[in-house]
Amino acid sequence: MEHCPTGTSAIGFSLKVERPLGSHGDDTALNSIMLHCAPYGSTDVEGTIESTISRWGDWTHVPWCPSGHFISFSLRVEKPQGRGDDTAANNIRMKCSDGTIIEGKGGYWGEYGDWSGECAKGICGIRTRVEKPQGNGDDTALNDVQFECCSS
Repeated sequence: MEHCPTGTSAIGFSLKVERPLGSHGDDTALNSIMLHCAPYGSTDVEGTIESTISRWGDWTHVPWCPSGHFISFSLRVEKPQGRGDDTAANNIRMKCSDGTIIEGKGGYWGEYGDWSGECAKGICGIRTRVEKPQGNGDDTALNDVQFECCSS
């Protein structure tokens, strides 16, 4: 688990996303998530955190909470394709403490899961599950994410 600097919580995020390759290659979609952390009530970023980063894709622009901080999330995941090209996690939605919902610029395969429980004091930690490169196999990259609520 990676943590925001003490006294800060996540107010923005970036996604590392591989754009669809079509018949030209093996799609991975979402490869990493980076959180941008600031003191409560501030927009002055004091640090960024990410967990494991896979090698494919490019970082997206940062969407920010209009005010407040992130308190909940929903992950978009493609179910296993069997003989098809698996991507696993594709995108994320984050809910801000002011009620704003921000959707990332990730992949479009799969469905959004249920919203997580809410973190009253914001989200301060991240841990991801990322599949290592499979060589000649089917790569999925980011498979799951766990966020940790701020304790103070």
